Amino acid sequence: MALRFQNSLSRRKEVFEPLEAGKAGLYTCGPTIYNFAHIGNFRTYIFEDLLKRYLRFRGYEVTHVMNLTDVEDKIIRTCRETGQPLAAITGRYARAFFEDCETLGIDPADHYPAATEHIDDMVAIIRALREKGHTYEANGSIYFRLKSFPGYGRLSHMDLEQLAEGASGRVDSDEYETEDARDFALWKAWSEEDGEVYWETELGKGRPGWHIECSAMAMKYLGPSFDIHCGGVDNMFPHHENEIAQSECATGKPYVKYWLHSAHLVVENKKMSKSLGNFHTLRDLVEKGIDPLAIRWVLLATHYRQPNNFAFDAIDAANQSLSRIRDFRLRLAEVKGPGDDLAEACEACETAFTEALDDDLNISGGLAAVFDFIRDVNKRVDGGLIGADGAKNALALLDKLDSVTGVFAPPTEAEAPQDVIDRVMARQQARRDKDFARADALRDELLAEGWIIEDTPDGPRVKRT
Repeated sequence: MALRFQNSLSRRKEVFEPLEAGKAGLYTCGPTIYNFAHIGNFRTYIFEDLLKRYLRFRGYEVTHVMNLTDVEDKIIRTCRETGQPLAAITGRYARAFFEDCETLGIDPADHYPAATEHIDDMVAIIRALREKGHTYEANGSIYFRLKSFPGYGRLSHMDLEQLAEGASGRVDSDEYETEDARDFALWKAWSEEDGEVYWETELGKGRPGWHIECSAMAMKYLGPSFDIHCGGVDNMFPHHENEIAQSECATGKPYVKYWLHSAHLVVENKKMSKSLGNFHTLRDLVEKGIDPLAIRWVLLATHYRQPNNFAFDAIDAANQSLSRIRDFRLRLAEVKGPGDDLAEACEACETAFTEALDDDLNISGGLAAVFDFIRDVNKRVDGGLIGADGAKNALALLDKLDSVTGVFAPPTEAEAPQDVIDRVMARQQARRDKDFARADALRDELLAEGWIIEDTPDGPRVKRT
């Protein structure tokens, strides 16, 4: 089966055919670094991580660019409210963002361009737009004239001529949540509210609008046309719509071939908000003692185009799934001797997993294929049919699929050190030999060190007390 994605531009599934064979240029809208990212943000970042990992799994050489928005209305407001300089705020929250990504096992992008480092690139695009007649000036600011781009609205499927009143007006805010489209600011003239945040350029004293930042950084690293652009569905309009307009008017070339958007995340079936007390950053959840891997599972396991309900019973279910995988690995580690090498079963599982992910990243189908495999192999272990080679092949398959999901890895040393695993296995052997005194002694020894063994139908489960 060919790899297919639901293209927001066409609203249909399309076979992925990159502009350059074997390569994929990927741009993802990154954080606005004025505060800690919340789990709704990370829902999108986890989807993008899955996309990148799977493209690489399928043999593509991926160049991933994720921008850092370090100048924008909210950041300037934070500077004004706190009295801190721009770099102090953005530097602190950029570091926090990278730490959070590491906590969740998100693979780093190849490039993390910051907006403030690409002012000259933005000025060059605005100059090109002005020379081609797509802009006008008002009160020192430069605006993009929407009516100069007839294709405006094709991503969000809005008809510019039928939008609400005000479509011919201007908007100075970087973000607006309305049903109308307005000429947006490419370059904002300096005002006293901006304080020390400004640049002296040929466009005048001021700063860029938010939308031009992404166009400049995407095209700087991926060229005027590239393969995939991702973000949350809330970015589709106006941000991505504006990106297309200004980019294609500046270059005269198609901007992005495939647009992929993730749906919203809700918490306990309610919109996340501080007033409801259900607004969570990753750090909030980790401080409550929740396993980051379980958080990754919950954010990953729902298809990216389906709304994701983050609930604490979903965390419990994720922990059970992770325990099942860890127990399976632990059980395979004690399989010795001759028997089925599981070559056919491993191949069938990988094929089913790949077919699911080829269908617009159908992760639920992929996870189901793996758990079917675990169930079937456990039955064969019960029957004494699996040999050491089979156990080795099954573990290798989990490792291979972990490169896509990030949730099938063996327990870390902090979860179950090798010494603990060795004694769990020794206890299992003692029970088989009916040496129950030794088995009980090993169990008590581990318990004294803070490890509890639970005997389950799938084998022993070891975890911290």
